[in-house]
Amino acid sequence: MVLESTVICVDNSEYMRNGDFVPTRMQAQHDAVQLVCNAKTRSNPESNIALMSLAAKENLQVHSTFTTDVNRILSLLTQIQPNGDFKLLTGIKIAQLVLRHRQGKNHRQRIVVFVGSPVEESERELVMVAKKLRKNNVNVNIVNFGEEENVEKLQTFVSTLNQDREEPGSHFVNVPSGSKLSDALLQSPVITEDGGAAAGGGGFDGAGLDPNDDPELALALRVSMEEQRKAQQEAAGGGTEGGEMDTAPAVPVQSAGGAAADSEEALLQQALSLSMGGVPIEKDLSQMTEDEQIELALRMSMQPEASTAEDSGKAAGGSKPKDEAMDTSGGASAGGAEEEVDAEQLRAILESLPGVDPNDPQIREMIEKQAKEDAAKKKP
Repeated sequence: MVLESTVICVDNSEYMRNGDFVPTRMQAQHDAVQLVCNAKTRSNPESNIALMSLAAKENLQVHSTFTTDVNRILSLLTQIQPNGDFKLLTGIKIAQLVLRHRQGKNHRQRIVVFVGSPVEESERELVMVAKKLRKNNVNVNIVNFGEEENVEKLQTFVSTLNQDREEPGSHFVNVPSGSKLSDALLQSPVITEDGGAAAGGGGFDGAGLDPNDDPELALALRVSMEEQRKAQQEAAGGGTEGGEMDTAPAVPVQSAGGAAADSEEALLQQALSLSMGGVPIEKDLSQMTEDEQIELALRMSMQPEASTAEDSGKAAGGSKPKDEAMDTSGGASAGGAEEEVDAEQLRAILESLPGVDPNDPQIREMIEKQAKEDAAKKKP
C-alpha cells in the first residue's frame, strides 16, 4: 500500500457542544478520528499521522507531530476541548507547513479536515488556498457534519483541488445532522482512499472496505451477507408457495419437509450402496433394529476384502484355466477354507472395533447364526 503522511485537523469550536450527533459533535468526531487513524495504519503501518485543532482564542495548536503510534494520537485527542473560534484556512496552512517538514519525503501528503462549524471564509479565499495545495501535491479530505450551509463552499474547494487530475485525490463528505458520523465515513472514500471506490461500489461488496486491510472483518461481512442472501432466497421460495398455502396451508409445508427427508435418506442409502460395491440396501436405516445395523456394518466392512479375493481368484483363473477346470473338488475345498478364513476375519474385525464386545450375547448369537447359514450352504 502507499506510504502517506496525514495531518488530521479536528474542529474544537463551541459548536462542537451541540447534541445533534450522539452524544455530542465532539464525541462523534473522536470516534471518526479513531476510525481514520486505524484505516491509515492498517493500509500501511509505516504511514505517519499528525494531529492539530482548528479552533482557539489566540493561536492554533499542533498537538502531535508525525508518528506511527495511534494510541498517542487518540490520547491527545481526548485532551482537546471546545475552545475559541473556528479558523479553517489558517489551520490548513499550518497543516501544509507540518507536511513540508515530514520525515518521509517519499510519502504522499494528505490533510483530513473535520468541519462542524460555519465556515466564515469566502469562496474566493478557499479557491486560492486550494490552488496552492494542488501545486504542492497536497490532497485534502473534508468531512462536513451538521452544517449544511458549508456544502457549496467546501465542494468548490475540493473541486479546485481535483482539477486537471485523472483520478480525484481529494474528497468531500457531507454528513447531515442525526446520522452516525463513523458509519458515514466507513462507506466513504475518506477511508478507502482509492479514488472513491466506496461511493462507486468498487469497495468490498459496496461496504467501502478493502478485504486486505482487515481480513477478519471482511470474512465476517462475507458470512453475514451469505446468510442474508440464503434467507432472502428461502423467503422468495416461501413466497412462491404462498398461493397454494391460501387453500391448504399445512399440506405444502409437510410435503416439502417429507420430500427433503426422503431425498436425504435416498442419498444416504446410495452412499452406503456405493461403499458396499453396489450392493443394494433392502431396508430403510431408520426402520432397522440395532442388530440389523451392526450386521449391515459388518457386511460393509467385509465387502472390500471379498472383492479383493474375487479379483485375485479371477487373476489366478486366467493364468491357469486348465488346472481349475480339472480339479473342481479342490476348488470347493479351497472355497470352504476361504469361508473359514472369512469367519476368522469377522472375529478379528469385531475385536478391533472400538466399543464392540465380541463376547456380547447378541453378537455371539449373530455370529453363530451366520456360521449355521454358511454350513447349510456348504451341504450338497
